[in-house]
Amino acid sequence: MSIADEEIRQLLASERVVLFMKGVRTAPNCGFSAAVVEALDSWLDDYRTVDVLADEALRTAIKRFSDWPTIPQLYVDGEFIGGADIVAELERSGGLAEALGVADRELEAPTITITEAAAEQFRAAFASPEVVEDDQLRLAIDARFHNDLSIGPARPGDIEVEVSGLRLLLDRASARRARGLHIDFVSSEAGVGFKIDNPNAPPAVREISATELARRLAVAREANETLQLLDVRTLEEREQARIAGARLLDEAVADELEALDRSTPLYFHCHHGVRSLRAAQHFLELGFREVYNVAGGIDAWSQQVDPAVPRY
Repeated sequence: MSIADEEIRQLLASERVVLFMKGVRTAPNCGFSAAVVEALDSWLDDYRTVDVLADEALRTAIKRFSDWPTIPQLYVDGEFIGGADIVAELERSGGLAEALGVADRELEAPTITITEAAAEQFRAAFASPEVVEDDQLRLAIDARFHNDLSIGPARPGDIEVEVSGLRLLLDRASARRARGLHIDFVSSEAGVGFKIDNPNAPPAVREISATELARRLAVAREANETLQLLDVRTLEEREQARIAGARLLDEAVADELEALDRSTPLYFHCHHGVRSLRAAQHFLELGFREVYNVAGGIDAWSQQVDPAVPRY
């Protein structure tokens, strides 16, 4: 038996439900993995996912171990259940809950808050002649915690929440993601609309302006502290222009970052903010909770903070 096989056996022995997938639970990297995550989220709060794209040896080993050629692969209590097609068939036939060992488990309706301002907007929507008698207020929350408020008919398996004199319907997966949800209707510089705060949502990359980054760098220098500012551009670009205190994100620096406490704030920049956003998202997926992307990149720094830094 190979070392990889032993690692898989140990993992399956320590976790009741394990999904080998492409990507992570909050950010699947293929449609089949996303579909299985959506199905599992309907029934389970917690389960282990393993990103096979992060370990080519593991990706090969799990295919050999299960004698199954494709990813994703689902295991429950150490037993191989199947891939995306089998999970989809179990879901259609009503057998997925039994396969997961949760067939007799009831899902409690989540606690949700709807402010009076939001409730007024919902009531106004239901006064429209386009809304028919059987239509209800619906909320769907996908695996990436994107929200979709709509009006439509009830569906089998819906979870019902009575709040602020309204009847809100959610599918099972959305209900699990909606615990403690707060819905408001606000007016701001960006316009008016619904504001949904979800305490269950994973951390997101935060945008920071060049001027605010400059302020934080100055505070860190005064306190003799290190601010983790990472430059994700190429060496050639860095030779043209650089922000003092930024480090090039090469393999050695990446290894150093991965060893840091996950509460360490990380700041990323590139030329205009696109490449650095991808890098920031990667470190979020590694578990870092405070990750920033510099809006406009070093080009914004040149225009807003330090004109001596050349633009290119």
